[in-house]
Amino acid sequence: MWASLDQHLARYRDLENQMADPTVISDQVRFTRAAKEHGKLARIVKPYETYQQLENQVAEAAALLEAETDPEMRTYAEEEYKSLVARRDSLKRLLEDMLLESSEGDYDSIIVEIRAGTGGDEAALFAGDLYGMYSRYARDQGWQVEDIQYSPGEAGGFKEIVFSVAGPGAYQSLRFESGGHRVQRVPKTETQGRIHTSAATVAILPEPDEVQIDIKDADIKWERMRAGGAGGQHVNKTESAVRIWYKQGTSEELEVKCQDERSQHKNFERAMRILRSRLLERREQQAHRQRAEHRRTLIGSGDRNERIRTYNFPQNRVTDHRINLTLYNLDFIIAGRLDELITALKQFDKQQRLGQNA
Repeated sequence: MWASLDQHLARYRDLENQMADPTVISDQVRFTRAAKEHGKLARIVKPYETYQQLENQVAEAAALLEAETDPEMRTYAEEEYKSLVARRDSLKRLLEDMLLESSEGDYDSIIVEIRAGTGGDEAALFAGDLYGMYSRYARDQGWQVEDIQYSPGEAGGFKEIVFSVAGPGAYQSLRFESGGHRVQRVPKTETQGRIHTSAATVAILPEPDEVQIDIKDADIKWERMRAGGAGGQHVNKTESAVRIWYKQGTSEELEVKCQDERSQHKNFERAMRILRSRLLERREQQAHRQRAEHRRTLIGSGDRNERIRTYNFPQNRVTDHRINLTLYNLDFIIAGRLDELITALKQFDKQQRLGQNA
């Protein structure tokens, strides 16, 4: 742990020197890249510097306590020592959490993709429920939610919806939501009261910027097209929709389209955001598969096909199958109160990774 923090500190100071170098200052790309990395490292380096100061203060307080013979002064020195130790240990736990989180990436913006699975109209309604759950939770955290593209279901909800969530800690809080979600409930159209099972998939994609994922013009082809579906006369008369094809060598091929904005420029910009996130997801999954099995987190791979959770409405029950957690407050959870669930997932992941690194 400490070796890793020392590396972060050394890199932080190296970046400070780079940002003061006139040759770097004159190169906008290099300076922007250095400034962004410097800003992200500051989040863990600043608390680490405070921790180092506390370590020295604890050592000094211990020496004073050992040397003190006056009972009254010794009592005061002991209280000071205990206070410093408590502050140091609290900061150590914080650094531990931050270090574990930073090993999985540090992103303040994510793209969430929700797709209805098996279950027809009921699956689309469930996808809409999940969208409402995540967007309410995000807004309660003070994060910004932006719809990127969607395809409405015939009876409500969504066949597919893609949206972004931006704010400090967004990725770290929601990154375990990727996978298959299953719902068990009585549909409104069911006359005999039978419980139906439907499904939806969720993908949480860290949203990199242009520096983190550089897409060259030569690697993409794009075309204008007329938007399909509902939308009135505007959709039928203009070609504001955009489709982008990405191909680099033979290993990476992706297609993204976006049609929900009236502006072709905005549709292109949104499609590129989705493309960068999917490229990052693909590359991280490849790296994940290359790691030794014993170093993989047991909380799940983040695969969209992996069933992670069941929402049982008749029993007001939510079960997360990865950590064997069952909660009987589905009404609160579907309303966006995800703190208990997210805290349990984070804690389980922390314990697993600390055990692997022990």
